[in-house]
Amino acid sequence: MAKSVKKSGAAKKVAAKPVEPAERKPAQKKSVAKKPVASANGKSGSITHDQVALLAHRFWIERGRGHGRHEEDWFRAERELHAKAS
Repeated sequence: MAKSVKKSGAAKKVAAKPVEPAERKPAQKKSVAKKPVASANGKSGSITHDQVALLAHRFWIERGRGHGRHEEDWFRAERELHAKAS
């Protein structure tokens, strides 16, 4: 049978006080301004980053959710949205 050894002078551990839901701070939501996305020719269009992201995401899903071609989806989405805007 193993002997238990008590260390002398060891600091006592204090249990952390559980945080009550009323004491928690509400999460702050970041306000992100929707900025127009610049096209390949450097001109700013009337499309937003969110619009490009949503369309690129749709392209990713249509391709079977494969990895490694996210830039292709992004640029395709930008091209299509700029073509529609002009």
